[in-house]
Amino acid sequence: MPRSPSAQQILDCALNLADNCGWEQLHLFEVANQLGVGLDAIAKHFRQKDDLVEAWFDRADLALLERGKGGDLTALNAEKRLEELLMAWLGALAPHRSVTGQMLLYKLEPGHFHLQLAGLLRISRTVQWWREAAQRETLHLCRIAEESLLTGAYLRTFVHWLRHPTEEEADLRALLRRQLRCGPLILLLRR
Repeated sequence: MPRSPSAQQILDCALNLADNCGWEQLHLFEVANQLGVGLDAIAKHFRQKDDLVEAWFDRADLALLERGKGGDLTALNAEKRLEELLMAWLGALAPHRSVTGQMLLYKLEPGHFHLQLAGLLRISRTVQWWREAAQRETLHLCRIAEESLLTGAYLRTFVHWLRHPTEEEADLRALLRRQLRCGPLILLLRR
């Protein structure tokens, strides 16, 4: 009787296959074949292919939260905490950077409105975890402004990271610092 793979094993298999064929060309039956199981074993953990994308970004969110446990972060200012946390998030995605970009393009295809809505919710969730792990305590209008500005910094940094795979980490960190130091955001971070 074939073993029942875990959600993590399925995700890892899908990512490794997609590294070779691309996300668009990846089929769940190929993942099942690679793992030596039927599609029912995949369906037990993932109802659709996009659930794998969500699991991939969940893994990055968990890396961000794990970094947030670091005792060294409490001694850092808000800007530096945010930098360290987002770098941990990107670091978790780095082994499959090209596939990560392909996943986003898949979500943005015309007609994938349900995936696009899920993508917006994903951005919001990640930014919320980013703020929480950085121990941001702003409230009301300041919180709303900070979330909006951080979302912009997150998206600009993420897209830049996707488009410049050979860039040195120090250069990416410098870009992120510039994003975090933009006019109104730096005022909120220094509160």
